[in-house]
Amino acid sequence: MRSFKVTAFGGALADTQSETPVPTGTQVLLKIAACGACHSDVHIRDGFFDLGSEGRMDLSRGVPLPMTPGHEIAGEVVALGDAAAEMLSVGDTRVVYPWIGCGTCETCASGDEQLCRKPRNLGVNVDGGYSDHVMVPHPRYLVPFDPMPITEACTYACSGLTAFGALKKLGTLGEGDPLVIIGAGGVGLAAVRLAESVTGVAGIAADISSDSREAAMMAGARDVLDPSAPDAMRNFVKGTGGAAGVVDFVGSAESARFGFDILRKGGSLVIVGLFGGSLVLPVPHFPLREVTIRGSYVGSLPEFHELMDLARSGRFGPVAVETRSLDQADATLYDLKDGRVSGRIVLVP
Repeated sequence: MRSFKVTAFGGALADTQSETPVPTGTQVLLKIAACGACHSDVHIRDGFFDLGSEGRMDLSRGVPLPMTPGHEIAGEVVALGDAAAEMLSVGDTRVVYPWIGCGTCETCASGDEQLCRKPRNLGVNVDGGYSDHVMVPHPRYLVPFDPMPITEACTYACSGLTAFGALKKLGTLGEGDPLVIIGAGGVGLAAVRLAESVTGVAGIAADISSDSREAAMMAGARDVLDPSAPDAMRNFVKGTGGAAGVVDFVGSAESARFGFDILRKGGSLVIVGLFGGSLVLPVPHFPLREVTIRGSYVGSLPEFHELMDLARSGRFGPVAVETRSLDQADATLYDLKDGRVSGRIVLVP
């Protein structure tokens, strides 16, 4: 089995060879056909999240090394443990739900495994998809994706699910309720495509890049705006009355502050992005404007099934992806880190 592993935080991924594992019990061995490259993989390789004035969030205790990153995984079942044989067959193709919990705590029992305090997330806490095989602990984490292309299906496991979970936190919006999606990268574009199906209204995409704004319009945005333009916040609020909902897929101090400032009274800001930094806000704004700020982390397994059912129906249109060979994994992470990627990159073993 060939894998590209993090062996030292901040260093290059190591091209490694090892024995292909044999599944037991409920385990399922998947031969990987596609694995999306996600910006969070950059943070995992570097070993920290930037917290701005609060320093860094050290990932070394939660990410044991060596570890194979990659959590947007799809492939073919090639071997099954005895207890999994009645639920799947060799040759089945599936996309993996990677946000796996301990399976025994109250959080997992409630269906929110992604929030488990003892996670077994593929590509984060245990070996993931920058490889030609991956071990999945139970068939319930394997979801059908036909008739979608496999290189598209894998992206729903994180970018699609992250966008879906964030939009669902806003609930159903009215026709006159402006929805702003900050950041038109891979996850933001997924939100643009999903917005009307999830919230009832098409989103307005905000991005400092003209190319990204153009991509958002092609993906179905109602309108676009440039947050860096003079008086962008003032002009937006004057023209619309303020946003009912904002989802920030950048997660920088600047993007979060822009999202907060354009909210109308009673509006909600959902922060998803992990770019980093600190946000300082006047406390009186919260009671006087009755605004809400909350975070959103990927989505639950039931939400993933809901999302994949919608995706398989063709509701969202095709996802544009660039495929690269697995041996370009490390170079791809540097491209992501340096902002040289527009859209989605999928690694193919």
